[in-house]
Formats: sequence, C-alpha cells, structure tokens
Amino acid sequence: MREGLVIGFHAVTFLQYAFAVFYDYTYTIVPHDVKSVHNAYGGKFKFLTFWDAILQTMFFLICFLNDLFGTNAINPKKSSFTRKLKDYFYASLGFPVAMFVGVTFWVLMFVDRELVLPKALDPYFPWWLNHTMHTMIMVTTMLEMIFVPRQYPKRSRNLGILVSFMLTYLVWIHVIYYKSGVWVYPVMDVLTLPLRIVFFAVLLTFCIILYFVGETLNNIIWGNEYTKHKKSHAKSK
Repeated sequence: MREGLVIGFHAVTFLQYAFAVFYDYTYTIVPHDVKSVHNAYGGKFKFLTFWDAILQTMFFLICFLNDLFGTNAINPKKSSFTRKLKDYFYASLGFPVAMFVGVTFWVLMFVDRELVLPKALDPYFPWWLNHTMHTMIMVTTMLEMIFVPRQYPKRSRNLGILVSFMLTYLVWIHVIYYKSGVWVYPVMDVLTLPLRIVFFAVLLTFCIILYFVGETLNNIIWGNEYTKHKKSHAKSK
C-alpha cells in the first residue's frame, strides 16, 4: 500500500512539473512592451525558477524510475544506480534549490511584488503556474523528505555541487546583463554594486544553510529508523 502511494506520488509530481515546464516555455509569452526582460537574451532560461522546475522534473522522474527499478530501503545492502543518483540529486540540488526559490520568492513578494513578479505579468503568467513553480516545489520536496528515506552522501561533494550550480547561475545572469543590458530580476536595478555583492553573498550563504537544514531534517525524520535497522540487521547475523 505504502509503496503504491509513493510510486503514485512520484509519477503525479513528475507529470505536474513536466507540464509546468512545457506550458511555461510554450504559452507564457509576455509582449515586449509589457516587460522587456522576458524577451531579452536567454529566453525562459534566464530565470532560476525555470531552472528549478526542470531540476524538479528530472528529480521526480529519477524517483519514479528508482521506484520501478531500484530500492527505497532505509539502508539497502546494495544501492542501485538510480538510488545513488536520487540521493545525490535530492541532497545537493533537489531540496536546497527548491526551498531557496520558494522562500526567496515569497519573501520578496511580501516586501514588494514588483521586485520579482510585477502585476503587469498577471495576464500572461497564470496563478496556478506561479504556485506550481513557487509553492508546490516546497510542498513536494518536503513530502519527499517525509515519505521516502534517503542516505545523504558525502557532505563536501553535495556542497560542491550546490555551490557550483549557484555560481554558474550567478555568472549566467551577468552574461545576460552584458548581452542585453537588462537585469533578470528588478530587485537588482535598485541595488548599488556594493549592495549587489552583499545581496549575492547573503543569498549564497542562505542556500548553503538550506543544505544543512535538509540534512538535519533528514536525520530527525529517518535517523532513528536507520539506527534501528542497523541494530536489527546486526542481530540477525
């Protein structure tokens, strides 16, 4: 019963994000006179939200394949390729990037929505797509944490992947600015260069903190189960 629910959760979530990526890429076309940034260099791939939606699509596809061909055991004797990939993906990118995108978006929306999602975009960016990409990503990543056990791989590798990913995106938004003269996010227009550097440093630090939050939550939720499983396995020998 539980296994079937997990498979269903992974399949539905994969399809949800796959459709969101397809719809956003195909149908959310913003006229140039409404917001020029949407038609600037880079297309949809300017936005971290879009990158994360692709990441979540890939992650839940891997989860689904692992349900079918791998294992969701708490402490598997031999981890399949899909299980190892799933654990690495979730720890290094799946959890921290999803939570980073969701939390920073809603915090900035609360401060001033014009800094992240101007009202002028409402006719072109539907509310359900906004919540799929900025709310559901947090919900589904937390449900994944609760429903399915994982083994966090080596911390240094995970942090290396996460920091490399975020720095790559940071370089990318500067390439976009160099090519088009437009900042991807309006908040950057109101910041001076020193404040912009501080802003990026704070965001990167926050993303790293989110990694440790994910690791801690995983230990809280699954740590006792992992310990009990090891003890019972030792007794059976």
